[in-house]
Amino acid sequence: MPDDVHPEWRSETRAVRAGRAFNADSLAPVLWPSTTYFNRSVDEQFDLARSMHPAKFYSRNGSPTVIEFEDAVAALEGAEAALAFGSGMGAITSVVLTFCSTGDHIVAQASTFSVTNQLFTMLCPRFGIDVTFVDATDTEAVRAAVRPGRTQLVFVESPANPGLEVIDLDAIGSITGPFTVCDSTFAPPPVQQTLSHGIDIVVHAATKGIAGHNDAMLGVIAGERDLIAAVWGHHLIHGAVCSPFDAWNALRGLRTLHARVRQQSETAHTLAEFLEGHGAVAHVRYPGLDSHPQREVAKRQMSTGGTVLTFELAGGLEAGRAFIEHVELAQVAPSLGGPETLVVHPPTMTAATLTPDERAAMGIGEGMIRVSAGLEHPDDLVADFAQALAFC
Repeated sequence: MPDDVHPEWRSETRAVRAGRAFNADSLAPVLWPSTTYFNRSVDEQFDLARSMHPAKFYSRNGSPTVIEFEDAVAALEGAEAALAFGSGMGAITSVVLTFCSTGDHIVAQASTFSVTNQLFTMLCPRFGIDVTFVDATDTEAVRAAVRPGRTQLVFVESPANPGLEVIDLDAIGSITGPFTVCDSTFAPPPVQQTLSHGIDIVVHAATKGIAGHNDAMLGVIAGERDLIAAVWGHHLIHGAVCSPFDAWNALRGLRTLHARVRQQSETAHTLAEFLEGHGAVAHVRYPGLDSHPQREVAKRQMSTGGTVLTFELAGGLEAGRAFIEHVELAQVAPSLGGPETLVVHPPTMTAATLTPDERAAMGIGEGMIRVSAGLEHPDDLVADFAQALAFC
């Protein structure tokens, strides 16, 4: 945890005060846009060139603004260190290529973000990295899939994208041998303290709820300092680095993270309850509802049900199209975590590159709608969904 963060401060306070190492007297985050820094001393340049993550050498190695964002995330996650990337997939790919080589093995959750799935099914085999997919809600299946001496990573998402499966992180964190990694994009720090459950590395597509304003593209990981240092060395070569401008926007977004997540979670719960009682809806998946299959696990490790929900329309594909085409207040866009409520039809949008069989195997129905609750008044959103559902 950064030195300027008091260990007894609560998470809301850390979000406001963390990440100020290069601020001087400025209350607002400071943007350092430079890609390189002048230094006439040959000895100092030599030291910087060999040091880990220097702030003022070359921005692929490190940047003051990016380091401030990393410090803030580490403070919120209760981690020794964090590392930012140009995107969430840049973060995940860098972690995989850091710890896995030809002949190694990964145990991966079967239901994950579609591009993460493609990383495991398309890229890993090209490098000779074997991947076993399992239903990660079944912890014994995860344990059974681990190959001692070969399995380097156990990778899960919780809650998962887009089906909202919740994984028992205590159980996953107790697995010995491989490193455990959890993509917690759907459960940012105010909702879930992932590392406290024994997980080695937490990943966020910080583009989403952490930055929170649809104006920054970045990813971030957090964990023990030695693990983060190992990934930094590889990400320096891969070049999946975070731009100072995006880190600046994300650092600003962190200041209001708790207030945003609190309201968005309340709105998501309201929408979930409304949808669960609607005749056009076959079922709703939201970790805050008692009907969620992993509700007891969610209550144990999440402070709220989160800001995202999904529901399946009884009318299938055509009903999904109709809903998307008739919402008026909610916006149709493939992201989440911003101030606007966003709706996605995964079969034709975020999971469109998967085959129908692949989507079915991941629990993505033809009438599935994913909702990222925004900051609008919940009654207005309920009214909007009601009128759109009339066409389904």
